Amino acid sequence: MSNHAGEASGTMPGEFDTRHMVKRLLELGVFLGVLVIAILSFPGLDTLRDRFAQANVALLVLIGVLKLCSCLSNIVAFRDVFCPGMSWRFSFELGMAEQATNVLVPTGGAGGLALGAWALRQGGMSTEHIGRRSVAFFVLTSVPNFVCAAVFGPVLLTGLFDGKIPFIPTLVFSVLAWAAALLIFMLPRLLPDRPRATGASWANKLRAGLAIGADGIRDVGEIIRTRRWGAILGAIGYLGFDIAALLVAFAAFGDTPALGPIVFAYVVGQLGGLIPLPAGIGGTDGGLIGAMVLYGSPLSVAVAAVLAYRAFQLAVPAIIGTVS
Repeated sequence: MSNHAGEASGTMPGEFDTRHMVKRLLELGVFLGVLVIAILSFPGLDTLRDRFAQANVALLVLIGVLKLCSCLSNIVAFRDVFCPGMSWRFSFELGMAEQATNVLVPTGGAGGLALGAWALRQGGMSTEHIGRRSVAFFVLTSVPNFVCAAVFGPVLLTGLFDGKIPFIPTLVFSVLAWAAALLIFMLPRLLPDRPRATGASWANKLRAGLAIGADGIRDVGEIIRTRRWGAILGAIGYLGFDIAALLVAFAAFGDTPALGPIVFAYVVGQLGGLIPLPAGIGGTDGGLIGAMVLYGSPLSVAVAAVLAYRAFQLAVPAIIGTVS
């Protein structure tokens, strides 16, 4: 019985099986192909077709390079947060596999963490350590987004940046960003250290989960205080290179929007990715396009830039990560 259980525990969950991931990758490729055909053939899209026909090819290639840099930055942060002693090869393979899972499995970003937890558990890492470090990694890589929203929002409201700045949405999202940051800051204080709950009741499981979550947030504070630059710069690079890829996408279609509004619109638009759709298709794209138009980008430019950016955002981690 114990041997059978051990074999079962070592089996990769079905949704992360290589064949399943390859199938998802092919489905994504088919969808993108259909999208290209639609853009080329549907009536009423002449302006969009003109945008793509006049695109700067060199800048389109640069989008892919920047997206790869973003993925690699995520791996640097992942390794430093979970286990700095991991080999770089294993860190690369697992980190890219996680990012591919986030693209290909419709779980709102939770799939990658689940795959990482399974792999690390096979390597002997305790479930509790994996749990608190997963929280730490998620919070750490989200901190730059909160900082952008919390800082750029109020600054935009002062009128220091050029461009279209809708007052009410900017104010609302700025307040939400500050509220979320305050909640994360206060959670470890609201849930002080306590013995881990024992037993199988839902109440005990909830208490244990909240305690692990609070410990994970404390770990983020420790990472920042002790200046663990791998984790810190990795988290910053993960966001920074991704924003740079979007900026280059706009430049590829001949538009140079103001930096402040587009960064804030990027953070707001990415919230559409929280909808658990395959590859975030529909949620992220619609959120980004809507946010870019709201903050002053012409519709045709916003659609072209976001579609080009999203093609690389999906393809780079999906292809490399599926191989990993």
